[in-house]
Amino acid sequence: GTITWLVPTAQKNRMEPILVEIGPGGESPEDDPHEGEEFGYVLSGSVQVIIGDRVERARKDESFYFKPTEPHKLRNPGKTVARVLWVSTPPSF
Repeated sequence: GTITWLVPTAQKNRMEPILVEIGPGGESPEDDPHEGEEFGYVLSGSVQVIIGDRVERARKDESFYFKPTEPHKLRNPGKTVARVLWVSTPPSF
């Protein structure tokens, strides 16, 4: 997949908005637990939001929100590219 930084200097700010694109069968790198909050909005396709041992599904026009106290990542179980607007605080990408 690819990550596009929507605000190129966001790592110096409190929030970091990015666009994540994950191909069919792909997944994002696993992020270690950290302080802060994570928010995502699925623009197209669908993703599995994996937080520790939990797996939740988010489809187009759905969102997710969680405190990143466990390892976490996104997986695309579908047959089309998934696009997710992801905002994390503090910046971690």
